[in-house]
Amino acid sequence: MSHGESNEELAKDLGLISAMTIGIGTMIGAGIFVLPGVAANAAGPIVVVSFVVGGLIAMVNALSVSELGTAMPKAGGGYYYINKSLGPMFGSIAGMGDWMGLAFASAFYCIGFGQYLAVFVPLPEVAFLSPIQLGALLAGGLFVAVNYIGAKETGGVQTIIVFTLLAILTAFALAGFSSFDYATLADEGGLAPFGTGAILPATALVFVSFLGYAKIATVAEELKNPGRNLPIAIIGSVGIVTVIYAILVTTMLGVISWPDLSQDAPVAQAAEVAFPTSLGPVGGVAAAAAVLMTVGALLATASSANASILASARINFAMGRDKIVTNWLNEIHPNFATPYRSILVTGALIIAFITFLGRDIEVLAKAASVLHLIVYALMNVGLIVFREADIPEYDPDFRVPFYPITPILGAIFSLGLIAFMDRLEIALSGAFVIAAVLWYFLYARDKTPQQGVLSNYIRSREEEMPDRIVEAADAVAPSGTDGPTIMVALANPRTESALITLASALAEHEGGRVLATHIVTVPDQTALAAAAENGDRIDTVSESLLKTAKEDAAAFDVPIETKTILSHRGLEEVYDAAQSNDADTVVMGYGGTRFTGGRAESTLDELTHDLPCDFLVLDATEFDPTDVVVPTAGGASSDLSAEVALALHETIDAEVSLLHVVDEGEEKEGRDFLRGWADGHQLADAAVHIETGDVETAIERVSADHGLVIIGATERGLLSRIVRGSLVFDVIEDLDTPVLLTERPTSRSLRDRLFGRR
Repeated sequence: MSHGESNEELAKDLGLISAMTIGIGTMIGAGIFVLPGVAANAAGPIVVVSFVVGGLIAMVNALSVSELGTAMPKAGGGYYYINKSLGPMFGSIAGMGDWMGLAFASAFYCIGFGQYLAVFVPLPEVAFLSPIQLGALLAGGLFVAVNYIGAKETGGVQTIIVFTLLAILTAFALAGFSSFDYATLADEGGLAPFGTGAILPATALVFVSFLGYAKIATVAEELKNPGRNLPIAIIGSVGIVTVIYAILVTTMLGVISWPDLSQDAPVAQAAEVAFPTSLGPVGGVAAAAAVLMTVGALLATASSANASILASARINFAMGRDKIVTNWLNEIHPNFATPYRSILVTGALIIAFITFLGRDIEVLAKAASVLHLIVYALMNVGLIVFREADIPEYDPDFRVPFYPITPILGAIFSLGLIAFMDRLEIALSGAFVIAAVLWYFLYARDKTPQQGVLSNYIRSREEEMPDRIVEAADAVAPSGTDGPTIMVALANPRTESALITLASALAEHEGGRVLATHIVTVPDQTALAAAAENGDRIDTVSESLLKTAKEDAAAFDVPIETKTILSHRGLEEVYDAAQSNDADTVVMGYGGTRFTGGRAESTLDELTHDLPCDFLVLDATEFDPTDVVVPTAGGASSDLSAEVALALHETIDAEVSLLHVVDEGEEKEGRDFLRGWADGHQLADAAVHIETGDVETAIERVSADHGLVIIGATERGLLSRIVRGSLVFDVIEDLDTPVLLTERPTSRSLRDRLFGRR
């Protein structure tokens, strides 16, 4: 579907509860059901402190994320903030890091799901896949499908899962409290059998449990009332989950001694001990509790995977929107209104990680944490850049307390925790960072036009800044442009589809955008302001026309913007609009012009100034763009005809034929000319037609077998064409085949304008 920053938005379907459950659901899944046994085995009972420290680090970062999110509630979260503040090179690092980190995390959660599913339901080994991996693949496929359907459905599923999960864990906490024994907690070497030095390494291991809060920011664009709901959801989810971790991990370690706590299913094991074997005549209570906890584990790990897939696809969507990755990923599903291609690509990565790395769950968890910690550090730096640059558009509804201490501490804590990861995960994440930088310089730098706030800040103070800083900013600055603007002047609903198709094909080929304008001519007796104030009918017609234009542009991967212009001047306003909007090409219908002998200019404009840009004038309400013929005898406008034909060929696989008319006996020279002309315009594969005799008759004869004729405008002057007639004018009037007249501006003297060139 078409996309544009102002016109392509995700539906605002998520409320406060749904947003908070995205964060809580993600964190609870990993923190309670997957990691307590592994972490306790590494640190002992003091691992409870590790969870609390992880929560405090997450809370400092959550404050910064909340400010950034209320200032810029866009899909993409941390990536978007970093790309906007530090520029697209750091945006590439953040986007790839967050995207890959979430994919690793999603795979990790799916493996956790597979662990519990393999205990609950016997699964076979398939090829080189273990039963756990098979269960993880089933979970991954299921939640990719749920996210494909839409955010609203996803938020509803997430809410149900989280509230069911909280009910199960509340029952476990109450039973565990009644069975809690401090002697069990402090058994086997006391509270810190490995010393307090084990706290931070264990924090590094369990920090993956706190990634959920940042996922809320990645769906901020879909959040209702983000100024209020975003900080509540982010900060609230971190606080709630940190308390839950502290209570439940302490409970588990007070029920079962830490060396004996299962590394595969710790909650189910603890529940079987905490719950009584029977309640009166009802037996098997402990076993039933263990089964219930297993169901809870499946829900928890599933909710974590679901939330991460939702968030990672949105980051992918945001990178495509900023041209860090291909805009192909921006396609919005016509029925579900979701970035379905982003979701499918992300799902493929998750499936690959489960398949090839699923036997080592700790690698997945730590790799996810390292990549996210890098992103958190950059987010905190980005917040400082926004504040210090003091740009007008940065106006958050929530501001971090104790600025700048809070973001500085957030960056230090995030990078500092990385030092306590294992070398393998640091190396793996470092490889992704290097790959992101290479991707930026090899691909994204030439595509993305966006300068970061930091770069603009440095350049605006070049004389005050050290030369090395200015040179460094220039060295990494993006070199891409927005591409050409193809302006479509719409007037007749019957020609709209053909004009938009043509303009969209050109824009896609050139990496540009479409500007669809509806220029409404107002009688001279009516003031424009009055027409605007009382223009309900105009608004209805214009909105309908421009809405249809957007729908027709959906088949092409181009941004499209729309604009309604009220004017007394009609056609002349097209020229003014082309100039004021820096249009590179104007596409319009033949019925919307007043030709003077075949040129797309009025008499006054012909005598006073050149065309403002390339013009394409289509004489058809519909046409077949897959089969075109280009008559040519050379010249600037024929060059433009060749460019249009090439764009149609490379964009929609149009078959292109070339026609050159010569006098009898000059066929060989004509063929040589046309072959050379074709080679020079990248149309060497085009079919070549050499005809003799009358030019107009030859064009009519050859065009009968094609869907569109593309003709360059005549170079005859105004008076010559009025007196002697015009080839182009006659052809447009006489041909049954649709005609596209192309004209490229040329510098002509007043004499040339009046009498033509000799």
